[in-house]
Amino acid sequence: MDTHTESERQVELGLTGMTCATCAHRIERKLNKLEGVSATVNYATEKAKVTFTASVTPADLVAAVEQAGYGARLPQPPSADSGEAAGETPEEDALQLLRQRLVISAALTAPVIAMAMVPALQFTNWQWLSLTLAAPVVAWGAWPFHRAAWTNLRHGTSTMDTLISLGTLAALGWSLYALFWGTAGTPGMTHPFELTVERSDGSGNIYLEAAAGVTTFILAGRYFEQRSKRRAGAALRALLSLGAKDVAVLGPDGTTETNVPVEQIAVGDLFVVRPGEKIATDGVIERGTSAVDASMLTGESVPVEVGPGDAVVGATVNVGGRLVVRATRIGGDTQLAQMALLVEDAQNGKAQVQRLADQISGIFVPIVILLAAGTLGFWLGTGNGLATAFTAAVAVLIIACPCALGLATPTALMVGTGRGAQLGILIKGPEVLESTRTVDTVVLDKTGTVTTGRMTLREVIAADGENATEILRYAGALEDASEHPIARAIADAARDESGSLPQVEDFTNVEGLGVQGVLVDGTDTSASHAVLVGRPQLLAEWSQHLTPELQTSLENAQSTGGTAVAVGWDGKARGVVVVADAVKPTSATAIRELRALGLRPVLLTGDNEAVARTVAAEVGIDEADVFADVLPADKVAVVKRLQGEGRVVAMIGDGVNDAAALAQADLGLAMGTGTDVAIEASDLTLVRGDLRVAVDAIRLSRRTLTTIKGNLFWAFAYNVAALPLAAAGLLNPMLAGAAMAFSSVFVVSNSLRLRGFKTSASHD
Repeated sequence: MDTHTESERQVELGLTGMTCATCAHRIERKLNKLEGVSATVNYATEKAKVTFTASVTPADLVAAVEQAGYGARLPQPPSADSGEAAGETPEEDALQLLRQRLVISAALTAPVIAMAMVPALQFTNWQWLSLTLAAPVVAWGAWPFHRAAWTNLRHGTSTMDTLISLGTLAALGWSLYALFWGTAGTPGMTHPFELTVERSDGSGNIYLEAAAGVTTFILAGRYFEQRSKRRAGAALRALLSLGAKDVAVLGPDGTTETNVPVEQIAVGDLFVVRPGEKIATDGVIERGTSAVDASMLTGESVPVEVGPGDAVVGATVNVGGRLVVRATRIGGDTQLAQMALLVEDAQNGKAQVQRLADQISGIFVPIVILLAAGTLGFWLGTGNGLATAFTAAVAVLIIACPCALGLATPTALMVGTGRGAQLGILIKGPEVLESTRTVDTVVLDKTGTVTTGRMTLREVIAADGENATEILRYAGALEDASEHPIARAIADAARDESGSLPQVEDFTNVEGLGVQGVLVDGTDTSASHAVLVGRPQLLAEWSQHLTPELQTSLENAQSTGGTAVAVGWDGKARGVVVVADAVKPTSATAIRELRALGLRPVLLTGDNEAVARTVAAEVGIDEADVFADVLPADKVAVVKRLQGEGRVVAMIGDGVNDAAALAQADLGLAMGTGTDVAIEASDLTLVRGDLRVAVDAIRLSRRTLTTIKGNLFWAFAYNVAALPLAAAGLLNPMLAGAAMAFSSVFVVSNSLRLRGFKTSASHD
């Protein structure tokens, strides 16, 4: 839940100039030094989520970021003619420039590396061609690293770019010394390509292939990182692109239509949605009936029938008749916008494991610089020559870049939350991932969560000698003229079973008792029947009394949560039709899958105990784990009681009365088919009403957390293993650069495996 006070405000800054996790850590520290400011900076999304008090202005926040040597921009409202609307974003421009820099650098570097690796290609004066090709790569190709290093130096700090800049400039500088003042510039000079460093006075060795190769490898790593981050955020962009672009608004006369951009619609406006069009914004149907396809938004494949008074959601598609809708929520208040906001908030957040990685990155670079200096001094002190010492020191600088460390958490988090959004699972924050690991008990609300929350046929009980199919058909024909939920359930079931229903004449609604009418079955008028459907009292008024067996069945149905109506015709009670809030077809499967995850399911409901136990038995919840007759305020007490027993509790609910319990639970999961209050109080939102999505949410969260930990392990292990090798002079600087870039690509690729996460339903 949002715990900020009214005096606090939130803003999300777009950041530029960051090149590694250390940059993000420095911006975060700079912002948090301001009084009344709490900031979280995410390197992967290049955004800062800032909470600040009235003593600070947004301009102060931007100024603080700029003082740290980076750029910041306040969020801008989208416009129809903006570059972003046209598909050109600053991120895409930056990616295109980076690609251009990489391609040119790679083209120049390839012959330099080839000549250095293959002595046969080392023609007379080849070294001068190498210098001609390599110098632009180190100067222009690596310019972003040099610029960032200089900015950091002016602010008295260092980052990964400091390592890259020092390493490449040192390699180029040494090569220039060897060419102009040493013996490397002599015509006919050759030297072999070696994986280890040989002792030498250094004046005959050049490292142009290392300088250019390291630059190109790191540019490649940066490019693939940026492209992967764009792919990881694709789910969010796809979500935002679902909405309609324009809308036909009705004028005051109720008939004139005016097409306007969707941004211009106001709450209360009436707008038209024709078959095949997207619904422009959240609203309530005023006129017309249709079916709405919400699959793009919720993943639900079956269109939902809607009519006057029904709520509809923006970005869903009208697949039936013409609808007139009154707008109830617009812009950032719509369900689509809130879903996008939840996804982005989750991606901007920071898990505990990420905070640890950021702290390590902050002190890592200075330590590496000291280690490089120590390596240089050690090799010089042991008399191994300047070339050996210099090469080992440069390798240390390059191999230690904490790029993989900085990407370990945010990339996995972005891909995980993006995949969740595609599956209808909205993760509010990274701390949620850590909660799912420890949860051992799942408390389930009944109505709307385990059950459908709407009436459906449960059973038809026929008197001796009567036909159950005929009872349902006659009752359904009569109830088809009524809009009552119980009537609709009976009529729908009858139509599903029989196809067509008989005609009804002289239909009458008897207030509080039921309905009656004359049913004409076919063309033979002699086959007409006077049918009564409703309470037993209605039938008794026409001397159609229930038999003792039917009366007992009716009472049993009511005691187990069913709603029973009596059916009679032609002077005789024929049977009883029972409808109830049916258990969702997937709930039993979901309960089994929750148990398979090591979780204990608990049913919590305000319904009576008989109903609760019936539902629990149907889905496989133990009788001892049923809490019935629980008032809304007492749901919190049940959660607290379980927590008091040492349980780590997840709560799944969908109603206003579940909100407090969702907030109290260690992990709250709200069904997206429920209320806004419940969704706001939860940690995870399940867009679809299928309880199996809760299973998928927990599985995906645990899998994402496992991926984060795996990424961190390999990033740490890589640096721990590689630094001693580099310091020992066992790594050529160019190979060190390639390995460093590979580690970053590995972390991102490992995170992208989450895009293939399969739902439990996909295995059916």
